[in-house]
Amino acid sequence: MELPEQRARVERKGFSMRRILSIAFALSVMVSLGLGPAAPAKPGGPQGRPTATGRGGAAASVDPLATRTAIRVLRHGGNAVDAAVAAAAVLGVVEPFSCGIGGGGFMLIGRGDRVATNDHRETAPAAYEPDTLIDPDTGEPIPFEEAVTSGLSVGVPGTVRGWDRVLERFGSMSLGSLLRPAIAIARQGFVVDDVFASQTRDNLERFRSFTSTRRLFLTNDGRVPRIGSVFRNRDLAHTYDLIAQQGADAFYQGKLARAIVRSVQAPPETRSSDLDVRPGLMTAQDLARYRAPFRAPTRVSYRGYDVFGMGPPSSGGSTVSEALNILEGFELGAGSRTRALHRYIEASSLAFADRNAYLGDSDFVDVPLEGLLSQEFAAERRELIGPEASPKPLPPGDPFPYDGDSEAVSASINTGGSTTHLTVSDAAGMVVSYTFTIEQIGGSGIAVPEYGFLLNNELTDFNFEPPHPNAPEGGKRPRSSMSPTIVTKDGKVVLALGSPGGSTIINTVLQVLLNRLDFGMTLPEAVAAPRLAPQNAYPILAEPAFLSSEVSDALESLGHSFEEVEELGTVAGIEFLSGGRVRAVAEPVRRGGGSAAVQHP
Repeated sequence: MELPEQRARVERKGFSMRRILSIAFALSVMVSLGLGPAAPAKPGGPQGRPTATGRGGAAASVDPLATRTAIRVLRHGGNAVDAAVAAAAVLGVVEPFSCGIGGGGFMLIGRGDRVATNDHRETAPAAYEPDTLIDPDTGEPIPFEEAVTSGLSVGVPGTVRGWDRVLERFGSMSLGSLLRPAIAIARQGFVVDDVFASQTRDNLERFRSFTSTRRLFLTNDGRVPRIGSVFRNRDLAHTYDLIAQQGADAFYQGKLARAIVRSVQAPPETRSSDLDVRPGLMTAQDLARYRAPFRAPTRVSYRGYDVFGMGPPSSGGSTVSEALNILEGFELGAGSRTRALHRYIEASSLAFADRNAYLGDSDFVDVPLEGLLSQEFAAERRELIGPEASPKPLPPGDPFPYDGDSEAVSASINTGGSTTHLTVSDAAGMVVSYTFTIEQIGGSGIAVPEYGFLLNNELTDFNFEPPHPNAPEGGKRPRSSMSPTIVTKDGKVVLALGSPGGSTIINTVLQVLLNRLDFGMTLPEAVAAPRLAPQNAYPILAEPAFLSSEVSDALESLGHSFEEVEELGTVAGIEFLSGGRVRAVAEPVRRGGGSAAVQHP
């Protein structure tokens, strides 16, 4: 997508108007956020309002400081891309176990039915081979619990390059100015809440195993920071300041790049560590060669709406879209809710069967995307949905008659991982749906010494055993489930959303879409409703509120079985209403509740 008015640039030499606006923004937003020299830390308690309605721009995320930063950017003349980058940098400070510059992500940028996607997913080091994740001593895949905490699982981070690219094409402010609010928060600190403390506690053994991570995230005696205490990350403030002054290249070459490589090749283990931490293969050349390309979005029509998603190497857009294509052949909104959810379960299972067989990095393998998203293939898959639950797992279909010829190899599902998501819009109609991550909660567990951020463990998203479209290979991006989504109708954006949650992201986004487009819920109702995550296996993951409902019993009578999980996903979305109004929506309860705000309440 090209938005010509966003590509206008002034010369970098001289004191340009863009620099004036950027500096003015950086100063004003720090004051407005209470980030002066004697500023108080982030208040404890609830995360903020989960729903806000008004005019102008809007923002929704998991954290009030991130949401507030996005709104301040909009109020000081920035656009949705500017606001998204500034808010993402703040999330890298306050949500360091879910996201940050040590990872990667996918961003959708839309205005009307013109949608661009930026892929800053992590890549495997050039030395990676299809059998790299096979233990040479046993000939078997490396145990997953060993791979997640290792240098071997660290992919080349893409977040900083992605921010730089989207700002270059669509932004109106400099990366340096947009990092300033996050720098101030990192230096002055924020109050530790129960989510931060519990995520630290869950990673305590891993964090104690690395000298840099222990120093950064634990107390002097190696304990979890107390709820209500102030957490500061001056190392990350320094890193952001370095990038602000020298640009994105400062991350991919020079001292910082060398520190990343050292951390991967020789993880800084403590002497007391009991973990078997495998060294990684990343080199300085891998970082220097990293690129964050723009790619075409996936697009399908559903009930008169156009649904845009992220294409390969993400499986999110294709899997959500295939399920929607299958379900469009049924009338879901009228009649039995049990029957509608039964069809949702079956359509999701069919789409996951195809996802697991065919999706990988399309720069390396032939992904039959056109076939997977064709109406003919959807009709063929729809015929397999009967009145009762089908045995799971279902085999994949064959989309190649609608796309080409190839053979399928079945894959495993990785339901782990954590990410974060934010959605931002501006008064001019631009909207950003952005999901980004470091994979597991806590990533690889390895913090880069003196630079204040955790490295990802994204390469565990590869299928460990070749051959497979998602097998490892040097320079390849592992398959993702991230599903940032934009929905349009008659050439206008009506809805944008996304969620964290590993492979259950796909289920969460799909279910919210069905709640809103088929079942007549408002977006706040659609986000708050109980969720289940059918992934072509039994039992189906389901939240407690769903399992306590009558429809759960009715579905069990059809042959479905369920397993309780505390929560699925953490949605952040924006909906455009009549009369020029906009509504931002975040989670009311999940993950402690989210934060939504509008430019003009």
